[in-house]
Amino acid sequence: MKEAVKLLARGIATAATLPLLASFFVRSMLMGRDRALEGSTQALSLLPGLAGQYIRRAFLARVLDGGCAPSATIEFGTLFSRAGARIDDHVYVGPRCHLGLVHLEADVLVAAGVHIPSGAHTHGTHTSAPIRDQPGTRRLVRIGGGSWIGSNAVILADVGRHTIIGAGAVVTQPIPDGVVAAGVPAKVVRQRYPSETVSL
Repeated sequence: MKEAVKLLARGIATAATLPLLASFFVRSMLMGRDRALEGSTQALSLLPGLAGQYIRRAFLARVLDGGCAPSATIEFGTLFSRAGARIDDHVYVGPRCHLGLVHLEADVLVAAGVHIPSGAHTHGTHTSAPIRDQPGTRRLVRIGGGSWIGSNAVILADVGRHTIIGAGAVVTQPIPDGVVAAGVPAKVVRQRYPSETVSL
């Protein structure tokens, strides 16, 4: 019975997104997919509660290149800036997150206020021109399956599977599988299993 209710709710959410999808595809032709996605997710991020979660997921499943799994949860206030993002099964994205070109693998938990832009070099930093005029390089940031990203972390590099990133950490270099990392910049503080504890 519970699955039937969920299926019905998904169908209603999909129907509710049809005008939003039409608007998105028209705006995509005029301004590009990424800009259109930003505007759409700004509006959708304001829908509260369970209905908002279903509608956001239904919309993202159809516009993200990598899709958004039907079991994912995208909370209130979360914005997306890159259509190349991918959200896998049982991912939880907390409130007020900002996500760029990212792949959140299965069972990833992202706490409130996390920023995952499209890598560390989204614009240039030399002094010969204003930063806004300098081209950057965007890259896919991968958050490995089963990982947990703490509140207000900034993730600029890949995070391994089953890894915990502490609240407020800034990840500037890839973090391996199965560790706890924290700090600015983030460093491995220990393995997740006591028998493999490492010292700093």
